[in-house]
Amino acid sequence: MKREVAKHLLSINAVFFRPNEPFTWASGIKSPVYCDNRLILTSPEARNCVEQAIATTVSEKYPECEVLMGTSTAGIAHAAIAAHILGMPMGYVRGSAKDHGRQNRIEGKLEAGQKVVVVEDLISTGGSVIDVVEALREAGAEVLGIVSIFTYGMQKGLDRLAAANVENTSLTDFDTIAQVAADCGYIQPEDIARLIAFRNNPSDESWIGGNK
Repeated sequence: MKREVAKHLLSINAVFFRPNEPFTWASGIKSPVYCDNRLILTSPEARNCVEQAIATTVSEKYPECEVLMGTSTAGIAHAAIAAHILGMPMGYVRGSAKDHGRQNRIEGKLEAGQKVVVVEDLISTGGSVIDVVEALREAGAEVLGIVSIFTYGMQKGLDRLAAANVENTSLTDFDTIAQVAADCGYIQPEDIARLIAFRNNPSDESWIGGNK
C-alpha cells in the first residue's frame, strides 16, 4: 500500500522532489520536497486509492472507531469521503473556535466517550494534529489514533506524538516516496541519501551541495 500510494502522489505532483533547486519554506528552511495533498482531490484515480486506503486502515486498525474527525482544512474532505465509504459519522476540528454563532471549534455531532480517529493529510513536526487531538480529548472523546496520508518521519514530530500518547499510521512516508521516486526516475538514486539527510536534520543545509 505504501508504494502504491507513493506512486499516485508522485504522478500527480502532490509530492514533488527538487533536490538541486530547493524550495524555501515560510520558516526560511530550504527543502528538497514540496507536498500538496489537496491535489489528490482533483485526480479521481489517486483519490480513490487514497480514500480506500484510509477506510481500510481505519476498519482494520481501529474497528471500534465510531466517528472520523478531519483536521481543518486539508483533512476534512478525506475524512468525509472515507466516512462515506465506511458508513460512519464524521466531523472536523477548526484551527481555533469561531468568533460568532455557537463559537464551535468541533463541527459535527460528537458525544463524550465516543471513539474517534483523526484524519490528517500531512504530518511534519506534528504540532497541528496534536492540537486537534487535545481539543477532541477536552471534549470528552477517546482518540484511538491518527490516520495520515503522508508523514516526513521527522524526529521532532515522532517525539511530539509520543509525548501526546497518540499513535499515527500513515498511508505512505518520506522514505518510501524517496525510494519510489528513484525507482521511477523522478530523481537519481544518489539523491536518496540527500533527501534523508534533510529529513533527519532540516536545519542543516549541507545536503544541498551534493550530487549536482
